[in-house]
Amino acid sequence: MRYILLLTIAFLAVNTPAYSQMDAYREFRAQPSVPPYGLPKIKALISKIKPQSDEDNSDMGISPLSTKDYDALSLREKFTYAMIHPEMYAQNCAIFVPQAKEDQKIFGYLISWMNEETWSNRQLEFLEKNRDSVMAIIKESVTRSKRMGVNYKDALVEINAWEMIPFLISYYKKNKKDKDVLTTLMLLMKKGNYADFVKSQSYKNLYGVADNYESSMTFNKANEALTLQRAQAYFHSKKPDAPTN
Repeated sequence: MRYILLLTIAFLAVNTPAYSQMDAYREFRAQPSVPPYGLPKIKALISKIKPQSDEDNSDMGISPLSTKDYDALSLREKFTYAMIHPEMYAQNCAIFVPQAKEDQKIFGYLISWMNEETWSNRQLEFLEKNRDSVMAIIKESVTRSKRMGVNYKDALVEINAWEMIPFLISYYKKNKKDKDVLTTLMLLMKKGNYADFVKSQSYKNLYGVADNYESSMTFNKANEALTLQRAQAYFHSKKPDAPTN
């Protein structure tokens, strides 16, 4: 019996790690950050929400807090609410298919973390209107937790937070497992229509004719260095007086 058990353990040790490692990395990519600001209160309010379908019985709808409850939240509480509860939902047929060796790729887009949900107009307006505060809160939260969830990265891209490039680079250098930071940097350069990036082969490969949400390029030292170098140059093109790291 003991011999069979040892053989089973040996078999799993040989055959399981490759799949498990890929699975774990995908889970790591898709994991959002959970802000602590008013979290118990926000969770209690969310638990009372009743989703509302569109009148045309489509697969779209909204699951919002009442205007009264939403307006009563502080800025930080609204941030927590947006990061853990996107209000809009809709059927989504564009599902990310797991790929082999994801940890050896730099993707053109961030992985979906909201399932079939997305931020509502009022949540997007909140993020944009409070852009400086959102950047400061994310910086504060990431510095404390040492973790930048995909929802934080998504928010930075949404508000076009190019000012966060030095912080993103600094974070990446300490957390090189998180290759989606490189994706975030490229999305910021794309959003800013940074000429040196838009004209590059990397841009054509990721966002050109064959542009799709699963496009990627190989992660290697050259592509890593080039992405960081371009992002730094983009930042300095926007803020020439900033000190060079």
